[in-house]
Amino acid sequence: MKRQTRIRRLLQSIHHYTVFFLLMAFVITCCMLLFLQILMRTTDIVLTEENLKIAAKLTFVNVLFLSLICTVIDALRRKLTIQRPVQKIIAAAEKIMQGDFSVRIAPIQRTDYEDTFNQIIDCFNKMAQELSATETLRTDFIANVSHELKTPLAVMQNYGTLLQTPGLSEEKRIEYAKAITDASRRLADLVSNILKLSKLENQQVALSTKPYDLGEQLCECLLGFEELWEKKALEIETELADNVIVTADAEMMALVWNNLFSNAIKFTAAGGKIALRLTTDGNDAVVRISDTGCGISAEVGKHMFDKFYQGDSSRATQGNGLGLALVKRIIDLTESEISVESEVGVGTTFTVRMRRNTDG
Repeated sequence: MKRQTRIRRLLQSIHHYTVFFLLMAFVITCCMLLFLQILMRTTDIVLTEENLKIAAKLTFVNVLFLSLICTVIDALRRKLTIQRPVQKIIAAAEKIMQGDFSVRIAPIQRTDYEDTFNQIIDCFNKMAQELSATETLRTDFIANVSHELKTPLAVMQNYGTLLQTPGLSEEKRIEYAKAITDASRRLADLVSNILKLSKLENQQVALSTKPYDLGEQLCECLLGFEELWEKKALEIETELADNVIVTADAEMMALVWNNLFSNAIKFTAAGGKIALRLTTDGNDAVVRISDTGCGISAEVGKHMFDKFYQGDSSRATQGNGLGLALVKRIIDLTESEISVESEVGVGTTFTVRMRRNTDG
């Protein structure tokens, strides 16, 4: 490999030298012929054949020498201004190929190609940074998925073993069977959410948009949790503007409302209150879902849309940390907006703004 590289460099040097030689020979020959013609006309000097031979030989030697000097200067220029930056970029690219996403290239100073190479280097560093972040997310995602899968599987295995205990009472059998059912349901929800989130993040879901009444959809989604809110004796307050029509993917938006309602009911203590409001603001439809639950701190609020993030570890068994990540991705895909206001011990309000139909 090294021998081939040396041969290639030698051939390149010969090529450059030949180009400079031909260029010098042409330019100097033309200049010499012009000079001799003008000299003979103005001074009546007659050049003999011997004089011309000597002049030709000297000119040829000068062409050889000047071509060599130009070749050396050009080689140095290429090495300093092109080869060094290119070698730095190639070396960094090879590290990236080997999985080292921490590599960065320092900007080049005081070269003729400074702007061009620095633009390339800046793009390369941004690419490396994005790859590093993606790799970190992938690693964390795999670790979190593995952990989340282990928990329900361990529960199912343990209670399955307990069910095999001889002389088990009917009460215990029902209790253990319910635990296995709950764990299997949690596992199914986890897998389902992972698949949905994966499709959304990879743009594999084609949104099917059509006009529909947003108020009717919100009522349908909220009524789907009637059994849960009645079980906790929650007060439900609704204030819905009439005839608020939006054009969106109804199925995707139903996932948003179901996740927000589920969280509101889940984290609101028995006897608490949940409020749903739908209003209009110019060309926007504004949905506010409030609860009187435990609330979240500012630090938790920064990460609440991250995958698998659960600010309250004591409530980890109530979800898998993917619901709000799904919500955020759908909101982004539909070009809507979501914001959250919360205070620990007071409650939380999620606000979703989406474009509404104003024609007619």
